[in-house]
Amino acid sequence: MTRELSVDVLHNPSLDFTALPPRQRRPDSPVRTKPPLDLVVMLRQHSPERLHLSAFRTSQRTPYHGTPNAYLTVSGGELLRAAARLRSLWSSRLVHYQPLDADGMPAGGHPFSDEVDLSAHAELSHRLTQELADEGQYLLERLLEGADRAMTDLRAFLVGTLTGEEGLRVSFDSDLHLPWPMLAVPPPEGAPLLQGFLGYRHQVEQTGAQAFPRTQREVPARALPVTSLNTDVMLDTVGRAPEVRKLLEERSQLTVRTDSEELLGDLAAPVLHDDVMYFWCHGAFVENGSPHPHLAVKLSDSQPIDADLVLLKRRRHTASGDALFRPFVLLNACHTGQTAPEPGMKHLGAALVNLGADGVIGPQFDIPQIFASEYALEFLDRYLSGDSTAGEITLGLVRWYADRFHNPLGLAYSVYCGIDSRLEKAQ
Repeated sequence: MTRELSVDVLHNPSLDFTALPPRQRRPDSPVRTKPPLDLVVMLRQHSPERLHLSAFRTSQRTPYHGTPNAYLTVSGGELLRAAARLRSLWSSRLVHYQPLDADGMPAGGHPFSDEVDLSAHAELSHRLTQELADEGQYLLERLLEGADRAMTDLRAFLVGTLTGEEGLRVSFDSDLHLPWPMLAVPPPEGAPLLQGFLGYRHQVEQTGAQAFPRTQREVPARALPVTSLNTDVMLDTVGRAPEVRKLLEERSQLTVRTDSEELLGDLAAPVLHDDVMYFWCHGAFVENGSPHPHLAVKLSDSQPIDADLVLLKRRRHTASGDALFRPFVLLNACHTGQTAPEPGMKHLGAALVNLGADGVIGPQFDIPQIFASEYALEFLDRYLSGDSTAGEITLGLVRWYADRFHNPLGLAYSVYCGIDSRLEKAQ
């Protein structure tokens, strides 16, 4: 005779594995579970001349014969030089472009530096952008060149995935920092080459080449976020900078830092309350007596602030359970979205992520100040709403500027970790 047994469900395994336990969750915050990334591409440098690439879709089962992977035929040095060349081409062909008169002499002005809306120069912008898209395809082809079976299969899988469905969340977990949004695949048939850029087709982030940040304690979400403006006062009136400051003043608790002593002092404290750190200053590679200059930013007093200086100031708090450092950082200074020219050199964005930053975004080359101030206003307006992730915002802004204003410079901004970063606000 059958008998029905009574059962008490003591645990919900699905919830336990998809959400933080209540004691670790931010009070008054909605539970936002992050779906797995759509595509992960891993580039590993086993030696200066030996690179290994693998890729997989997290939503699909691993093929029975393993994850698509292959050793590259291009060396690390060659790949970094090719990446530097691509950044340089973007700078020279767009930022520093000068129209010529009928006699072949400079006609004056720099359209891409002087204006954000390039509708009056749409034909020129499309022509130059298509040239750069072809350069982006060339760099991706160099990365994936090779005739052996492993590379042939990997190339078919990776290019097929990147040219297929749009809007994928793609993470390049790479030992080498490359301008991934500026790389390109063949666009859909009949579409302009612009639509082949990885940064136009997908949400893209760069990770890797840094230690995994340690877990930090949770803090209650705030109704009014805490932000900081770390700036050179000489840039206070450039472009839409006054509107950016007004936005931060009205929608957050704003701290303004204009000299390195104040910034470094706050970084040296155990707790940094900033939810968002915005750097509106100059960035440059600084000579250090070696063949490889290092990247630094400068506020009003012009003291170089580099990765090592930031790590030095916070080194005593890296093992403290009471310390707190978890801002999302917008480094709106030239070159701050890239690392030094050679492998092994510390990257400012990576240093901030190592310390616990939720993510970092910055430009890959010397971005025009007019465009940079415009980009900051649009990005911060969207991010402070708490409705969108950093990856969603960057993809949206690339298309916004390209489709509406015929301006491709949104592709210059690269997310270094933080594709899923979102400002959590108390209900």
